[in-house]
Amino acid sequence: MGFGDMRWQDGWFSGATRLASPNFNARPQNAPIDLLVIHSISLPPGVYGGPEIQALFTNQLDCDAHAYFARLRDMQVSSHFLIRRDGELVQFVSCDKRAWHAGVSHYRGRDNCNDDSIGIELEGLEGETFENAQYATLSVLCTQLVNKYPIAHIAGHEDIAPGRKFDPGMGFDWDLLKGKLELSDTFFPHARSGEKKA
Repeated sequence: MGFGDMRWQDGWFSGATRLASPNFNARPQNAPIDLLVIHSISLPPGVYGGPEIQALFTNQLDCDAHAYFARLRDMQVSSHFLIRRDGELVQFVSCDKRAWHAGVSHYRGRDNCNDDSIGIELEGLEGETFENAQYATLSVLCTQLVNKYPIAHIAGHEDIAPGRKFDPGMGFDWDLLKGKLELSDTFFPHARSGEKKA
């Protein structure tokens, strides 16, 4: 995917399609934006390419359209970014604001990871593999974020909410991402010394 002229304005990335979500609020004063959280999502699970993810994040999902969606009724959630299977990048919330993606969470000795993180959703099913185009977009996005914000950690949803969340799962190649970004091991929870999370 070509990103063209990549710039930031008020936390919005010019390389992404902007689709504003109402599901955000202000970060706590002086919260350090130092964590990227990688998620996976598909609606319904394992089905790709439809408008349902965007509809969920913008409170427009028809919860009567599929039996699975009933559990999502009245849910208000969002992520800063979504990377579709073909590498398309969509942004829902300014990175300067707090998106509602992490839920009950703890990482780096801190609770409430929404306060100081940026959420990135990959269209996919936890435990299954992701597309090369998604890794390409993710690496560009992470590089931009590391250069823009004081990012010091990149973790999965499973790492900040262990036992409650399991995404992006074993199908996500942390070593591939680490190699593309050329960041130190200290950024990653389970790509150290070439070892994958057991």
